[in-house]
Amino acid sequence: MKTTRTLLIATAFLSLTNGCQNFLDVNTNPNAPQAVSSNLYLSPMIHWMFTAPQYEGRFIGRYTQEWTLSNGQSVLGTWDRMGYDPSSDNGAEQWRDVYWSLGQNLVDMNTQAEAEQRWDLLGVGQVLKAWGWQVLTDMHGEIIIKEAIDQSKFSFNYDTQEYAYQAIDSILNKAITLFARTDGAVDPVYLARTDKIYNGDRAKWSKLAWGMQAMRLNHFSNKASYNPAAVIAAVDKSFASNADDALITYPNTQNDDINFWGATRGNINNYRQTQFAVGLMNGTAFNGTVDPRMSRMLSPAPDGVYRGLDINVVAFGGLAAAQQPGNFYGYAGGTGAGLPGRYIFDNKAKIPLITYAQLQFIKAEAAYRSGDKVTALAAYRNGISSSIDFVNARNSDNGQTPTQISAAEKAAFLADPNIVPATAAGLTLTHIMSQKWIAQWGWGHNEMWMDMRRYHYTDVDPASGKQVYPGFVPPTSLYVDNGGKIVQRIRPRFNSEYVWNRPGLDAIGGLALDYHTKPMWIIQP
Repeated sequence: MKTTRTLLIATAFLSLTNGCQNFLDVNTNPNAPQAVSSNLYLSPMIHWMFTAPQYEGRFIGRYTQEWTLSNGQSVLGTWDRMGYDPSSDNGAEQWRDVYWSLGQNLVDMNTQAEAEQRWDLLGVGQVLKAWGWQVLTDMHGEIIIKEAIDQSKFSFNYDTQEYAYQAIDSILNKAITLFARTDGAVDPVYLARTDKIYNGDRAKWSKLAWGMQAMRLNHFSNKASYNPAAVIAAVDKSFASNADDALITYPNTQNDDINFWGATRGNINNYRQTQFAVGLMNGTAFNGTVDPRMSRMLSPAPDGVYRGLDINVVAFGGLAAAQQPGNFYGYAGGTGAGLPGRYIFDNKAKIPLITYAQLQFIKAEAAYRSGDKVTALAAYRNGISSSIDFVNARNSDNGQTPTQISAAEKAAFLADPNIVPATAAGLTLTHIMSQKWIAQWGWGHNEMWMDMRRYHYTDVDPASGKQVYPGFVPPTSLYVDNGGKIVQRIRPRFNSEYVWNRPGLDAIGGLALDYHTKPMWIIQP
């Protein structure tokens, strides 16, 4: 009896143990698989690659004076004063998405794609990886690369910005090489299932990689190693027209597939255009020539006049109700949900990552700096022309109310010598960089801010005698931690770095209250 009882107990224990193992073994649970098809990782990461920069635009856009807040606040905002929000993750969405939303997911996708010889998918993964390091180093300076996504570590050392730029170059070159391969399991149909940008077209992904290279190379403009010819060559291998623009489409069915700037999301309802933004388009900066894009991009006041807000004055200042500019949907106050949007501020408006217009302005700047003003003028004109077409396209993504810029309006603007000089000799950096700023307004915050820092915000163009960005004036009352200095970077993400990685921050001076004013390596000689 004792032996029999012992066997029964032992059998019952083993059955219980096996039952627990079966219950906890998620690998056998079809509703929670640990291994998935490699292409299934892609769509969510693409979403964040396009959307995270717009999250940051709420803050970077105030450094660049694209817009300011007008929601009845009694004091000036920290970001309008080129500061930051202590103990907050504001301005750290791209940090979160590079290290977490992409993070291990991107590592797993690339590892699996390489094992399966899916060179096209692996190339896309390399583009995502390069994008992540590029936007982070351009925002924050020193970032974590070598020790990133190391699950055995609890604190991480930062890498220099110089190393980051070298890594991005290597990654993009690898991507371009991968896109040229046709062997292995390269399959545009397989890639297209989750490629919501180029539908599996690796040739267009290769063009995007070249565009990113052009942008990276052009950031060296303040260094002796700057190579305008290499910039131009990269642009020429990238986008050939607006048809190559990297755009994401928002179906507008639920929160995360609605444009971040759409009225339903409510992320920019109380923002308003600045005096600087209006001044570049209403004739103030260019001898009275009014930009036809202004009435399709910006928002008028109830009296029909286009005005911008003074960043040094709280809310609307002394403007009467009829003079206060509307929100970017074209309405007063914070209203607009369910109503037609304008330009990129519509629930279904497409948002770009890089555009043909943007790259043409990069080519124009590089050619101008090399002394080839003929090439510079042609690229500059292409940039304006394609920017106008881009504005028209975004105002028709969901049948919005602004009228299209007509062919006659476009031709007249491009023929105006205040905008496009009659000869190449008349072209200036003021022309090029101001028009690039307009083309990027509302979406190209990362590149716009890098441009403005490269020109130290207020540099004067010797050829024009004007500021490179005419009308831009830093805030009169800088944030208290700035020590009278202009912002140069955004502090790393608070909840990962200042809470958990303070030793790593201390090594790069990141614990200093004025760390955000420390100039970055890429803009120094």
